[in-house]
Amino acid sequence: MNIHQPRADIAETTLAIVEELKGLEGPLLPILHELQEEFGYVPQECLPVIARELNLSRAEVYGVMTFYHDFREHPAGRHVLKLCRAEACQSMGGDQLAERAKRLLGIDFHETTPDGAVTLEPVYCLGLCSCAPSAMLDGEVHARVDAADLEALVQEARR
Repeated sequence: MNIHQPRADIAETTLAIVEELKGLEGPLLPILHELQEEFGYVPQECLPVIARELNLSRAEVYGVMTFYHDFREHPAGRHVLKLCRAEACQSMGGDQLAERAKRLLGIDFHETTPDGAVTLEPVYCLGLCSCAPSAMLDGEVHARVDAADLEALVQEARR
Protein backbone atom coordinates (compact mmCIF):
# COMPACT_ATOMS: atom_id res chain seq x y z
CA MET A 1 0.00 0.00 0.00
CA ASN A 2 1.49 3.32 -1.08
CA ILE A 3 -0.55 6.27 0.20
CA HIS A 4 2.23 8.77 -0.49
CA GLN A 5 2.57 8.17 -4.21
CA PRO A 6 3.01 11.30 -6.37
CA ARG A 7 -0.15 12.35 -8.26
CA ALA A 8 1.25 11.67 -11.74
CA ASP A 9 2.10 8.13 -10.69
CA ILE A 10 -1.47 7.59 -9.49
CA ALA A 11 -2.79 8.01 -13.03
CA GLU A 12 -0.10 5.69 -14.43
CA THR A 13 -0.74 3.03 -11.80
CA THR A 14 -4.49 3.33 -12.34
CA LEU A 15 -4.09 2.87 -16.08
CA ALA A 16 -1.91 -0.20 -15.55
CA ILE A 17 -4.46 -1.77 -13.19
CA VAL A 18 -7.37 -0.99 -15.52
CA GLU A 19 -5.46 -2.45 -18.50
CA GLU A 20 -4.76 -5.61 -16.53
CA LEU A 21 -8.36 -6.14 -15.37
CA LYS A 22 -10.65 -4.58 -17.97
CA GLY A 23 -10.97 -7.86 -19.86
CA LEU A 24 -12.85 -9.42 -16.96
CA GLU A 25 -16.62 -9.65 -17.06
CA GLY A 26 -17.79 -6.78 -14.86
CA PRO A 27 -14.32 -5.30 -14.29
CA LEU A 28 -15.26 -2.21 -12.27
CA LEU A 29 -15.39 -3.81 -8.82
CA PRO A 30 -12.13 -5.77 -9.23
CA ILE A 31 -10.45 -2.56 -10.46
CA LEU A 32 -11.69 -0.57 -7.47
CA HIS A 33 -10.57 -3.31 -5.08
CA GLU A 34 -7.12 -3.43 -6.66
CA LEU A 35 -6.77 0.36 -6.48
CA GLN A 36 -7.73 0.37 -2.83
CA GLU A 37 -5.22 -2.41 -2.17
CA GLU A 38 -2.54 -0.39 -3.95
CA PHE A 39 -3.22 3.03 -2.40
CA GLY A 40 -5.17 2.23 0.78
CA TYR A 41 -8.10 4.18 -0.69
CA VAL A 42 -9.43 5.11 -4.14
CA PRO A 43 -7.97 8.51 -5.06
CA GLN A 44 -10.27 10.87 -6.97
CA GLU A 45 -7.66 11.02 -9.75
CA CYS A 46 -8.46 7.38 -10.56
CA LEU A 47 -12.09 7.97 -11.45
CA PRO A 48 -11.70 9.75 -14.81
CA VAL A 49 -9.12 7.17 -15.93
CA ILE A 50 -11.44 4.29 -15.04
CA ALA A 51 -14.43 6.00 -16.68
CA ARG A 52 -12.53 6.67 -19.90
CA GLU A 53 -11.03 3.19 -20.16
CA LEU A 54 -14.29 1.36 -19.37
CA ASN A 55 -16.43 3.74 -21.44
CA LEU A 56 -18.48 4.74 -18.39
CA SER A 57 -19.39 8.15 -17.02
CA ARG A 58 -17.51 9.45 -13.98
CA ALA A 59 -20.87 9.51 -12.20
CA GLU A 60 -21.32 5.78 -12.81
CA VAL A 61 -17.86 4.99 -11.44
CA TYR A 62 -18.36 7.30 -8.45
CA GLY A 63 -21.82 5.85 -7.81
CA VAL A 64 -20.48 2.31 -7.63
CA MET A 65 -17.55 3.36 -5.47
CA THR A 66 -19.73 5.18 -2.95
CA PHE A 67 -22.43 2.48 -2.93
CA TYR A 68 -20.06 -0.10 -1.46
CA HIS A 69 -18.94 0.70 2.06
CA ASP A 70 -15.54 -0.99 1.73
CA PHE A 71 -14.20 1.65 -0.64
CA ARG A 72 -12.62 4.73 0.91
CA GLU A 73 -12.20 8.17 -0.62
CA HIS A 74 -9.44 9.06 1.84
CA PRO A 75 -6.61 7.10 3.46
CA ALA A 76 -7.62 5.14 6.56
CA GLY A 77 -5.89 5.36 9.91
CA ARG A 78 -3.19 2.94 10.95
CA HIS A 79 -5.96 0.74 12.39
CA VAL A 80 -9.51 0.21 11.15
CA LEU A 81 -12.26 -0.62 13.63
CA LYS A 82 -15.44 -1.89 11.98
CA LEU A 83 -18.64 -2.27 13.96
CA CYS A 84 -21.48 -4.42 12.68
CA ARG A 85 -24.65 -2.40 12.08
CA ALA A 86 -26.88 -5.28 10.92
CA GLU A 87 -30.15 -6.09 12.66
CA ALA A 88 -28.88 -9.00 14.79
CA CYS A 89 -26.09 -6.88 16.24
CA GLN A 90 -28.39 -3.90 16.74
CA SER A 91 -30.84 -6.08 18.65
CA MET A 92 -28.04 -7.20 20.98
CA GLY A 93 -26.79 -3.71 21.87
CA GLY A 94 -24.90 -2.73 18.75
CA ASP A 95 -26.34 0.80 18.72
CA GLN A 96 -25.09 1.50 22.23
CA LEU A 97 -21.73 -0.03 21.35
CA ALA A 98 -21.45 2.22 18.30
CA GLU A 99 -22.25 5.33 20.33
CA ARG A 100 -19.67 4.30 22.94
CA ALA A 101 -17.03 3.77 20.24
CA LYS A 102 -17.75 7.21 18.80
CA ARG A 103 -17.36 8.79 22.26
CA LEU A 104 -14.17 6.86 23.07
CA LEU A 105 -12.57 7.83 19.77
CA GLY A 106 -14.09 11.29 19.46
CA ILE A 107 -15.12 10.62 15.86
CA ASP A 108 -18.11 9.44 13.84
CA PHE A 109 -18.35 6.63 11.30
CA HIS A 110 -16.15 7.14 8.21
CA GLU A 111 -13.79 9.38 10.18
CA THR A 112 -10.24 8.98 11.43
CA THR A 113 -8.91 10.18 14.77
CA PRO A 114 -6.82 13.37 14.47
CA ASP A 115 -3.64 11.43 15.32
CA GLY A 116 -4.29 9.07 12.38
CA ALA A 117 -4.47 6.04 14.66
CA VAL A 118 -8.00 4.74 14.12
CA THR A 119 -10.65 4.87 11.41
CA LEU A 120 -14.17 3.90 12.51
CA GLU A 121 -16.35 2.22 9.90
CA PRO A 122 -19.79 0.64 9.89
CA VAL A 123 -20.12 -2.77 8.29
CA TYR A 124 -23.40 -4.45 7.48
CA CYS A 125 -22.76 -8.00 8.65
CA LEU A 126 -19.64 -9.81 9.71
CA GLY A 127 -21.39 -13.19 9.60
CA LEU A 128 -21.43 -13.58 13.37
CA CYS A 129 -25.14 -13.03 13.88
CA SER A 130 -25.43 -15.75 16.52
CA CYS A 131 -22.57 -14.11 18.47
CA ALA A 132 -23.78 -10.50 18.29
CA PRO A 133 -22.72 -7.80 18.63
CA SER A 134 -19.55 -8.14 16.59
CA ALA A 135 -16.62 -5.99 15.56
CA MET A 136 -13.51 -6.26 13.44
CA LEU A 137 -10.16 -4.65 14.20
CA ASP A 138 -7.64 -4.77 11.38
CA GLY A 139 -9.29 -7.81 9.82
CA GLU A 140 -9.63 -9.80 13.06
CA VAL A 141 -13.23 -10.47 14.07
CA HIS A 142 -14.48 -10.24 17.65
CA ALA A 143 -17.79 -11.73 18.82
CA ARG A 144 -20.10 -10.91 21.73
CA VAL A 145 -18.40 -7.55 22.14
CA ASP A 146 -19.39 -5.70 25.30
CA ALA A 147 -18.30 -2.30 26.66
CA ALA A 148 -15.12 -3.71 28.25
CA ASP A 149 -14.18 -5.54 25.04
CA LEU A 150 -14.73 -2.38 23.04
CA GLU A 151 -12.53 -0.35 25.37
CA ALA A 152 -9.78 -2.99 25.04
CA LEU A 153 -10.04 -2.89 21.24
CA VAL A 154 -9.83 0.93 21.23
CA GLN A 155 -6.82 0.83 23.58
CA GLU A 156 -5.11 -1.74 21.36
CA ALA A 157 -5.69 0.43 18.28
CA ARG A 158 -4.44 3.56 20.05
CA ARG A 159 -1.06 2.00 20.93
